[in-house]
Amino acid sequence: MMALRMFALAGALACAAAQAQHSGLNDPTRPPASVTAPVIAPGQAGAAGQLAPPVLGPQVQSILVSLHPGGRRVAVINGKMLRQGDRIDGAVLESIQPTHVVLRRGSQRQILKLFRPAARVAAA
Repeated sequence: MMALRMFALAGALACAAAQAQHSGLNDPTRPPASVTAPVIAPGQAGAAGQLAPPVLGPQVQSILVSLHPGGRRVAVINGKMLRQGDRIDGAVLESIQPTHVVLRRGSQRQILKLFRPAARVAAA
């Protein structure tokens, strides 16, 4: 008798979970739509017939700077994890700072900033 009640309870919970998925309730653990949306190449039409915005060059997604002097410094640029001296799109990653990175192409330098700097940054 107890097993029958447990089976009925499990079935009811499964139905409730399936119904919640289809009722439009937000899942707080689901990644934002910008992360799960399909990637559209520049110039290609999306589902709504809109063109994807052109990529204007390297984009910084994340910067990690150790709080300890001489510690690790890593930047994620265009989805690639890079360290100082690494190359990306014909440029050399010259320096990694808490709020920006510097790329060098020949004698030209390009500063790439994060959109929102961290509230607490390491004093490096």
